[in-house]
Amino acid sequence: MNVANGLAEPMTLHWHGLHLPAAADGGPHQEIAPGATWSPEFDLRQKAGTFWFHGHQHRKTAEHVWAGMAWVIRVSDDEEAALSLPRTHGEDDFTLVLQDRRFDASGQMPYDANMHDRMAGMQGDVMPVNGRPSPVLDTDALRVRLTILNGANGSFYRLHFADNRAFHQIASDGGLLAAPVPLREALLSPAERGEYLIDLADGAVATLRAEAFGAEAPVMGSAGIREVMTFRPKTAHPAPPPLPERLAELAPPPAPTGETRTFTLSMSGMGMMGDFLINGRQYDHGRIDFSVPKDAAETWVWENTTPMIHPIHIHDVQFRILDRGGRPPAPHEAGLKDTVLIGSGEKVTLRLLFDDYADAVLPYMYHCHILEHEDAGMMGQFTVV
Repeated sequence: MNVANGLAEPMTLHWHGLHLPAAADGGPHQEIAPGATWSPEFDLRQKAGTFWFHGHQHRKTAEHVWAGMAWVIRVSDDEEAALSLPRTHGEDDFTLVLQDRRFDASGQMPYDANMHDRMAGMQGDVMPVNGRPSPVLDTDALRVRLTILNGANGSFYRLHFADNRAFHQIASDGGLLAAPVPLREALLSPAERGEYLIDLADGAVATLRAEAFGAEAPVMGSAGIREVMTFRPKTAHPAPPPLPERLAELAPPPAPTGETRTFTLSMSGMGMMGDFLINGRQYDHGRIDFSVPKDAAETWVWENTTPMIHPIHIHDVQFRILDRGGRPPAPHEAGLKDTVLIGSGEKVTLRLLFDDYADAVLPYMYHCHILEHEDAGMMGQFTVV
């Protein structure tokens, strides 16, 4: 990879979801000076899935991503290629990046975060899809595959169709699920990805919508419903062939061989005010919070004591959710994940395997992926040794 910085300020570029050496991660420690080029090299050790890259400059991540420093990486492999799934890009296979934005009177989208934006996460009132608002597709496809990234700074999206039609999820952050999961709505937090199959054989117009809300949703509720994309079948067809019963062979979560760590999300003030903290501390660029032994399978317990909701992202690994509030994960969360939503008052337990790479000096990050919270210090860092 060659990442050239054409900006007049430092930047970084993080490969979100990829398992790679810390020196190639693109976090805050891989800063690229103006006019310089960063050239990381690493082996791609991923199952088929949808990943992405975005700015990760310390205290500037939210501004850089808002301005457009983000896009998608799709990885394929033999297991995925053997499945009978839509895969003709632009005909029945579409990648959608959802990033709501605010535009001023001149049509620009300056990053001008006020106090509410910094507390709740920056949200917009226009929903561009791959940079275009409310696209419409006329199609002959019987079934379409939608790979969707929530690339927003602070918006959560409850995806659903205007006619309440059912659809199937086939993949989460890190790749295919074991089997298709039938749904009528899907919640995507900032940074989460999902792959979905939608049947259009009935010939009826299908309009995908997103109910948007921010981190303060437990108190403030919804920010309204956005039109995402409309699919207009050209004609009705016989029912499409049945979906594969199995998609991937997912090994069970690895047996624990390392520590159990607890991470408490909190705020220093009353209600929804104050600093954002993990284990009582804000991010310190010069502090390594802990070290993990290489090849250890650790258990991380996340507890959210704030009145807000927080999507937590962990660099380097694809983890498994063991339980959410003492209950097994729902089928759509039972696959490989790198970002997990922690609800207000909720406790979520993860299992993580730290294999292949070690670096006693350069760290990986863990943080809230509401980018304004990350920039405000809801982040920590660890090394693998």
